Amino acid sequence: MPADFLQLEGKRIAVFGVANRKSVAWHVVQELGDAGVEVALVVRSPERRESVAKLAGDLPIFVCDVEFPEQIEALAHELSARFERLDGIVHSIAFGDYSEGPKPFHETNKEQFLRALDISCFSLVAISNAFKDLLTPQASVVTVSISTTRMASENYGFMAPVKAALDSSLAFLAKSFSNFSEVRFNAVAPGLLKTSASAGIPGYVDSYLYAERATLRGRAVQTAEVAATVAFLLSPKSSGINAQRLVIDAGMEVNYFDQRLIAGFLGTNSSGA
Repeated sequence: MPADFLQLEGKRIAVFGVANRKSVAWHVVQELGDAGVEVALVVRSPERRESVAKLAGDLPIFVCDVEFPEQIEALAHELSARFERLDGIVHSIAFGDYSEGPKPFHETNKEQFLRALDISCFSLVAISNAFKDLLTPQASVVTVSISTTRMASENYGFMAPVKAALDSSLAFLAKSFSNFSEVRFNAVAPGLLKTSASAGIPGYVDSYLYAERATLRGRAVQTAEVAATVAFLLSPKSSGINAQRLVIDAGMEVNYFDQRLIAGFLGTNSSGA
């Protein structure tokens, strides 16, 4: 197999959402760096830039809080002045305010829901629009979703509908951009991961441990596995994939009735009669 099988060497890609070494975005940066990609990091705040700089070394780091349209536009101008083109964008941005703890979905606060929708979903639309003239005609845009938005996990709450909106937006962005380019829009949709962001979700650890048992291999999905799939979707080798989501859950969705899980459930709930 050739060293540059993915044909990514020399590409320029902006990666949004690096927070720390556990971030999906940081694993993507490492994967792309190994493939010879020129990476530009985009973080949320000047403070975050200082902390990420300790990881990133000489990689350029830009600041953009996607809640503010003027910052997205300013970033587009800043990157245009530095790079004549971008071959891809990685959107690894999500935010959910769980400060009030887990609540029944029908009690979701409107402000919380709309802010999560703005940061986690609409930001992809806004970034794509602001960067449309900087992207090459065959560029690839990849976002990070979740393995399923149809499972009503109480602790994840309003974020699942927000991710469903993100997934739906892929088709509409791909259709819109097809009027003037071949830019592709896809998502990686991982199962439960061990990241700093997930640690803020109430009850996440128990869900993570269950998900690990539910995989066909009995081992949790690794963030590096997600990053490798992102790299594939950014590469010309995935040129026929557009407006899709690739699920990365180690087979969990087909294994909910695994005999080991059932036996464990029956053992826990046995009446002893």
